[in-house]
Amino acid sequence: MMQALCDDLRAEYKELADLVASFGASQWQAATGFFHWTPWDEIAHLLYFDETALQALDDADAFARDARTLTERTTVRGEAISAIARSAYGHLDGPALVARWRLAFAPLVDRLTAFAPRDRLPWYGPTMSARSFATARLMECWAHGQDVWDAVRQRRPVHARLAHVAHLGISTFAWSFVVRGLEAPPRMPFVALAGPGGAPWTWGEPASSERVSGPAEDFCLVVTQRRHIADTRLRVEGDTASRWMAVAQCFAGEAAMGPEPGVRRIDADGR
Repeated sequence: MMQALCDDLRAEYKELADLVASFGASQWQAATGFFHWTPWDEIAHLLYFDETALQALDDADAFARDARTLTERTTVRGEAISAIARSAYGHLDGPALVARWRLAFAPLVDRLTAFAPRDRLPWYGPTMSARSFATARLMECWAHGQDVWDAVRQRRPVHARLAHVAHLGISTFAWSFVVRGLEAPPRMPFVALAGPGGAPWTWGEPASSERVSGPAEDFCLVVTQRRHIADTRLRVEGDTASRWMAVAQCFAGEAAMGPEPGVRRIDADGR
């Protein structure tokens, strides 16, 4: 199972790296819809945490020390994570940045392949299973990659590996409420998504009156907070489903809110 997941993770990394490798200087500095980060910022962010992920797997003690330092910088000193990444890699231009990123993510995927799915790995906060660790890296790459694809007004390909992001969106149903101090509803809505080529992906009880249905890509855009639900083709039925889609958050950290309606709407051709 880890081999197939890691193959998908490697493919996700490579697709984004190949995209930005063709960028000129102006594209590297284009504003994305994610807090006005540039594609350079997006890749620097991925690089920073891929390098710390490698450290977590190779030297848990050093990782723990550096994780405490990072927490102090962000929570005590109030430094933004984007500024921390810029301080680490600001001497690199776009091509050099992506070259260094390739040197981080390739061995990271190789290392993850060697673990069993349930092996526990150190990370920020509680340890994670190797399967969750790899899935989270894939989701991060896909989400920040979406920012880059949007910035250059290109329509990205949709692959079957998007199922990993969709499943993470499902598994964080309760988390999306709890992180906001809200009581999670007792039952998750039925979710019926159309994967690439129309392949059906379903979760939950089909008889439920609470439902979320539509393209898998749109669901992933909502749970990664890259689109507002109003700017997607998703159909939402029921109070619980509506409340969930308003706060869905498939990533860790503090409670965050996605874009307002219309802010990140992209037409079908990418423009």
